[in-house]
Amino acid sequence: MATGLQAVLVRLYFMVAEPGAAFPAVWSVADITDLCADIGVALGSWIGVVLMRRGHYHRGIQFFLCVYLLTLAANYATTGYRHAPPDPSPALLLAVGGVVLGRRTLWTVYAAVITCFALGELADALWLPGASGDFWWPFHALPMLVVAYLIVAFAIDSTTRALRKMLADAVQRGEALARANVLLKKEMEERERTQHQLIHSQKLDAIGRAASGVAHDFDNVLNVVLGYASQREQLADLGTSALINAMQGIELAALRALTISRKLLNFSRQEVGISQVFDACVAVTELEPMLHQLLGNYVQLDLQLHPEELKLQLDRGQFELMILNVAANARDAMPEGGRFTVRVETNGVPATLMLTLTDTGMGMPDDVRAKVFEPFYTTKPFGRGTGLGLAVVASMVEAARGTIDVQSTPQQGTSFRIRLPLYDEVDLPLPEMDVQMAVPDQESLANR
Repeated sequence: MATGLQAVLVRLYFMVAEPGAAFPAVWSVADITDLCADIGVALGSWIGVVLMRRGHYHRGIQFFLCVYLLTLAANYATTGYRHAPPDPSPALLLAVGGVVLGRRTLWTVYAAVITCFALGELADALWLPGASGDFWWPFHALPMLVVAYLIVAFAIDSTTRALRKMLADAVQRGEALARANVLLKKEMEERERTQHQLIHSQKLDAIGRAASGVAHDFDNVLNVVLGYASQREQLADLGTSALINAMQGIELAALRALTISRKLLNFSRQEVGISQVFDACVAVTELEPMLHQLLGNYVQLDLQLHPEELKLQLDRGQFELMILNVAANARDAMPEGGRFTVRVETNGVPATLMLTLTDTGMGMPDDVRAKVFEPFYTTKPFGRGTGLGLAVVASMVEAARGTIDVQSTPQQGTSFRIRLPLYDEVDLPLPEMDVQMAVPDQESLANR
């Protein structure tokens, strides 16, 4: 665009400063060619800009170079090289062609420029006025022009070669980075999906361990209902009050079974973890029926809850899963019975929730305790444990910005201490929990 504007401005300057030169009384071929050349350069540059704006960048540059070289050849053919003023345009054309379009265009432009010079000197030798008798005399400057512009072209080529290589490497790295980003995004999505599936499978595993207790509880409910039903005639003889008492007994038994079934249904849902504010003591209290079913009849459950409200902000289902996973391991560590204690209290400054889960089982030696949170590490026989339960617990605690540690002595039991930040209404809410555990891909899971 600047070149086209320059051609127009130069023509306007001559029209004002030298109107006789701009509008001669008699138009020669050279004058007509010069006017057409200015018009051609202006149109060529503007058309090239339009093509570039429409996305045809290389085509626009090529069109401009072709028009400019044609007008340059026409000027030299009509005015000759001898009377042509010094013109930096050929060097400019070499720079544009080499830098923008590459080596092939650079050397093509170089050949075209030398051809234009040769055409101008041929015009001086043959058909322009003042031609000398010696045919070769007008060509005396051509070897110098060939060498001079060869040096210019070689310098541009050498300079832009490294630049082109750097640009090509940058494009390749950009494409590789884009592909890596796509793969990374897919891997992150697959990892997140695998993590949700893992947490859900841990929930189902906890429910499966409690299944026998749940069946026993429902069997008790049915026995209560059948017992009252078998005494219907005696109850009818005793009057309305006896029937009301029987209905109340059936209702209490059914409500107990309904509480457990609803807790199991809500806990087993496969949902994305969403942080919520809840009282930790209330959550543990409502989890008590499932803990009884999970631990069985030979393990005594002891809840020691803080008298005041202790609010947490995290996914409640994952909080319950922490307790159930530790409780399941505690039950396996107490095959002959024992005590499982859940203590909820505050600790430290600022105050944090301290959740202590203690059993009176067989305990662990130091080498086992050091690896207890590693994925797939288990001391249980084949088919009875995956080694993922405590690894999931540690991952969820870390995602909730908490800490977990374990203390254990062989034959004296094990104690897990989980510290979680309490919810403060003044502070900004915690982000949604995103468990970041080193979960293997599906192929490695299948191999294991």
